[in-house]
Amino acid sequence: QVQLVESGGGSVQAGGSLRLSCAASGYTYSAYCMGWFRQTPGKEREGVATIDTYGTSTYADSVKGRFTISRDNAKNTLYLQMNSLKPEDTAMYYCAAVRGGGCPFFSRLVMAAKFSYWGQGTQVTVSS
Repeated sequence: QVQLVESGGGSVQAGGSLRLSCAASGYTYSAYCMGWFRQTPGKEREGVATIDTYGTSTYADSVKGRFTISRDNAKNTLYLQMNSLKPEDTAMYYCAAVRGGGCPFFSRLVMAAKFSYWGQGTQVTVSS
């Protein structure tokens, strides 16, 4: 049974940092593309960053240079280091997985449909 559990969310002031984690179990973690997504009420779930099994990462333009996605295959854990946070980063953040060495083509608003497994999410709130 595939399970993804996010942690590390919270409240922070603009300019601050948070590190999200996603613990994976129930499948061969190293064989899956992993991604971080976020969603605010009334909006589509959007792609934030993905990382394939080779360690190649892709980012949404809105977070490039501020967020870093990484994975530790030995610990079956995915991370998202978020720096220079802005109020517009406020959202529920989800990790997701899809089988395959490479990740789906990064399309911020439609990519979510290509991922098979999802965590329950962790809330990030950035105040100005």
